[in-house]
Amino acid sequence: MLDLKFIRENPELVRQGLLNKNSRDVVGEVLSLDEERRSLIIKTDELKAKRNQASAQIPQMKKAGQDTATVLAEMKLVSDQIAQLDGQLREVENKIDAILFATPNIAHSSVPVGKSSDENVEARKWLPNGFSFQTDFKILDHIELGKKLKILDFERGTKISGSGFPLYTDKGATLERALINFMLDYHLQHHGYKEIFPPFLVNRDSMKGTGQLPKM
Repeated sequence: MLDLKFIRENPELVRQGLLNKNSRDVVGEVLSLDEERRSLIIKTDELKAKRNQASAQIPQMKKAGQDTATVLAEMKLVSDQIAQLDGQLREVENKIDAILFATPNIAHSSVPVGKSSDENVEARKWLPNGFSFQTDFKILDHIELGKKLKILDFERGTKISGSGFPLYTDKGATLERALINFMLDYHLQHHGYKEIFPPFLVNRDSMKGTGQLPKM
């Protein structure tokens, strides 16, 4: 999620970054809500300081035998104002979060700008010695090959999770599991990784922190 402070300090950079990713320009809207947010915080803090001052004053007035009814009534109004402003602040912060969670991160300056995948740039190509793509038969892509070998089931995957999520079957599932084990074992043995097996169910904050919500 884009950082609010970063947007505040780099509005044009973020705006151009969003345009480069063909995303909606939300910078003006976010900065406007941020101004409202900071204004509400200042007003709330001033009222809280006033309430704290009165809270310290009331015991002294009672000790001196002075009537505190007027001060107490005034503090009741102040407390009501604070509650109202806190509610407005939560509403504004929720609006900011909703926008930022739905806004993509900006790409690195080295990434070429394009409108679609057709404008992708090939950075480098590597082929083993003696290997060539020149063949006398049609080369199948991973989708065609997966369907032919019956190791990928896109139709059932779409029913379960949506477009772009294949269901691995038979040797496809075995291969996927083997690759996961290979990756984990390699990093544990060679890179000093510490293996962790987290719970299958997580709370909303965890999903937000890993970028799964609100997208998923």
